[in-house]
Amino acid sequence: MTGDIDDKPQPLIEHLMELRTRLIWSIVAFFVAFIGCFAVAKHLFNYLVYPYKWAVEWAHLDLAKSELIYTAPQEFFFTQVKVAMFGALVISFPIIAAQIYKFVAPGLYKNERNAFLPFLIASPILFLMGAALVYFFFTPMVMWFFLKMQQTPGDGQVGIALMPKVSEYLSLIMTLVFSFGLVFQLPVITTLLARVGLLTSAWLAEKRKFAIVFAFIVAAVLTPPDPMSQIGLALPTILLYEISIYAARLVERQRTRQALDESGGTSEITKTDDV
Repeated sequence: MTGDIDDKPQPLIEHLMELRTRLIWSIVAFFVAFIGCFAVAKHLFNYLVYPYKWAVEWAHLDLAKSELIYTAPQEFFFTQVKVAMFGALVISFPIIAAQIYKFVAPGLYKNERNAFLPFLIASPILFLMGAALVYFFFTPMVMWFFLKMQQTPGDGQVGIALMPKVSEYLSLIMTLVFSFGLVFQLPVITTLLARVGLLTSAWLAEKRKFAIVFAFIVAAVLTPPDPMSQIGLALPTILLYEISIYAARLVERQRTRQALDESGGTSEITKTDDV
């Protein structure tokens, strides 16, 4: 990846040309991925519906009678467009991230590049972990909660049935995926800030109480207005915050060890000179 990176200083026009090249590669990658995803958008949407099917089974409801609907002629078409855009973003992200790295890398020292690469790899992995948590556990639990609110007619009560629209279901699952994916970036962000000295593990530990409150506030903003969604996002956020404290401590220990090694080497050189 670093073979075609030029370390020489470049004038503004060359920076703009380089930015143009990276943008073109990113747009082409996204467009090609979008075309491919749109061709199979209906199948992709069916995969996204699996959490709803699991919720129906957990609620012991008839799967044949549980269906998604659309109430406008164009609704399902635009839903497929959104699915294709979502899939294209996921597929093209490695290429887009590589283009960002190639644009930024010439302005970094070699040791900074080496420190940056692990985070470039860890970020999509953590995002996928958050998305997997949403897909396999969180969305089925949320939909099960909503399905259990239905009521059958009789005994003086009317029948109330959940009939989700395809666009609303897609918006729900995409909101949850992006919310969890972004929250799972917390260890990456805090570790980067700790590396440059803007955060310390002691400061993070001291602000733990405020972080817990903030986690629930963010969860209330990003998730649907039900307690399960908010708690389901807040608890992983708090856990990731604790992991961030541990990661910051590792960075500080590594920095201290390097400082001791350098001071030890300096003292040995001084002793040799004195002799």
